[in-house]
Amino acid sequence: MPRYIAFLRAINVGGHVVTMDRLRGIFAAMDLAAVETFIASGNVVFSSRAKEAGALERRIERALGEALGYEVATFLRSSEDLAAIAAREPFAAPLVSGAAANYVAFLREGPDAAAKKRVMALRSENEIFHFQGRELHVVSRLRFSESAFTGAQLEKALGAPATIRGINTVRKMAIKFAGAAVAPSKGKKQ
Repeated sequence: MPRYIAFLRAINVGGHVVTMDRLRGIFAAMDLAAVETFIASGNVVFSSRAKEAGALERRIERALGEALGYEVATFLRSSEDLAAIAAREPFAAPLVSGAAANYVAFLREGPDAAAKKRVMALRSENEIFHFQGRELHVVSRLRFSESAFTGAQLEKALGAPATIRGINTVRKMAIKFAGAAVAPSKGKKQ
């Protein structure tokens, strides 16, 4: 049975507090199997026989909205997707080693050229971006909390929701849930 990872936006931030027990219960009530959570920031791993990931994503969003009383954008990736994302390193080694933050923004779909252009206009000397399919990779000389670049800016530029996770969290999840032996691929020269 295929394994999925749901990256949820707005879990345990902005005054919304959801226990991981409750979150697992909501997923289990949808007849999803082997439900687990990973840290208290809205990462849910489960198995499902669903054939269409987009329909499953929308079903999860509806169930979360009904159970929690607010919209929770959901970004599904298969375990294979997660392993590939974790292994990806689109930046040159010196950029990564000198970065204070290295993270991935999960998107519903790959953005069109106009959205990419708007996002790329947010780059600065501190933040460098790289789009890869439905993800935006970011390295920053500043910690996320110190950066002028925010998730809200990203969503406005995309015209769509997104959720952000640190690459270390993504890699730990890939090792634990996707059976990946994560060794980032060599970065390209930037």
